[in-house]
Amino acid sequence: MKILVIGGTGHVGTFLVQQLVEQGHDVVIGCRGKTTIPADSPLYNVPRVTCNSSDIESMKELTKDRYEVVVDFPGTAYNTYRVFRDTASHVIACGSLWMFGYPHMVPTPEIRQEKCLFEGYEKRYLEIQEMIGDSGKHRAVFTAIMPPNICGPGKIPLETLGGRDIEVHRALKEGKTVYLPDGPEALIGPCDAKDIANLFALAVNNRTAAAGQIFNVGSSYSVTASQFVSIYSDIYGVDIPVEKVSWDKYTEDISPGIGHWWHFFGHMQPDISKAKRLLGYSPQYTPEETLARAVNWMFEQKLL
Repeated sequence: MKILVIGGTGHVGTFLVQQLVEQGHDVVIGCRGKTTIPADSPLYNVPRVTCNSSDIESMKELTKDRYEVVVDFPGTAYNTYRVFRDTASHVIACGSLWMFGYPHMVPTPEIRQEKCLFEGYEKRYLEIQEMIGDSGKHRAVFTAIMPPNICGPGKIPLETLGGRDIEVHRALKEGKTVYLPDGPEALIGPCDAKDIANLFALAVNNRTAAAGQIFNVGSSYSVTASQFVSIYSDIYGVDIPVEKVSWDKYTEDISPGIGHWWHFFGHMQPDISKAKRLLGYSPQYTPEETLARAVNWMFEQKLL
């Protein structure tokens, strides 16, 4: 199949493009042309087209190439679907587990829990619902895939302040004290980018089963915040002390900003049973393994 992967030079996109090429598909990377691909990269010889998926008019130029499948990673799937729904047969978008709102049940199924507090995610979730309702009414069917915290080699992994700050990882490596909110602990679900890419590939190759569906993707299990710190202790080979503080102090002084402290508030344990049942998804990496892969990548990149 001829497949356009918009955002194919990104974290998950890189793994997906490589996998689709290995499967024998005719893959084209859609990107803004700002990322340099090294000559030793498996993506180096993959054709690329320059595109801006937030600009519908410029995207329409790509329909003449008659892509069978279009994958959208940047979060502009509403535009992508409207442009390609009459020429492609399948449009697949990347969402987020956070779009379901605060999880009142874990594992969290592919249904709304409550309104998402993140404006951008809320808007995209409503768009996904509209596209699911429109799926199959044109030539293309639509599929959305919702990952939790994306981890693995290629990107600095989530750290204990809810960000991806290399300085926090250096502090963890030195065994400095970690402060966590007191009370019940949230579940954290690092999922390897390679596993996420695998589910996208399964959706590409199983159009009928994926049509009109929202799929969660994730590891087989999640870990508590304290276990999350313990994993880093094992990876870095140091004892990392943990001190509990009040929730107010944590959100106001330790890790201000909802985009950070939400990692230690809203559970990230997706129910992946639908992806297993309909697409045969099976995660390869545990949270411990994907965090170790990400840290090893940081050492290889001389970030640590």
